[in-house]
Amino acid sequence: MRPKQLVTSAVTKETLRVGEPAVVPSDSSISRYQAVFEDDGQTGYFYALDTARPDNPIIDTLHVYDVERVADRDRPCQLHIVWSADGLKVVLFLNSYPQAIYNFEAQRGCCRTGFPPAAIHSGASHDWDDREMEHFHAQGGETKRQ
Repeated sequence: MRPKQLVTSAVTKETLRVGEPAVVPSDSSISRYQAVFEDDGQTGYFYALDTARPDNPIIDTLHVYDVERVADRDRPCQLHIVWSADGLKVVLFLNSYPQAIYNFEAQRGCCRTGFPPAAIHSGASHDWDDREMEHFHAQGGETKRQ
């Protein structure tokens, strides 16, 4: 069985070292949305932003890691921020492993740590949901775009 093929509208790639401060922004190719990964030296977070909201563009914050808990933090890490074909979903990969996803259409995010808890009024959680990865896989005759 062949591995599932990713269908994307945009990809941002960076090499970083966990615990070295870094900010990696990525814009959706077809919308007003942006995602930003930040390592402040202590923690790694993935932010979902709506640039049409000038007062506070941050829609959601997803915890990726605590630096002290990353076993191989002394090695370079490959970061990829991948946007779905429709430009409304974004996933953060570290060393080819998905860590956090934000779905702007459904206004829902999830991450491997499930932290922080989602807003009480939203009725959702940040717990990881494998179904969100389906937005990034080819269906039928679709072809890979990057």
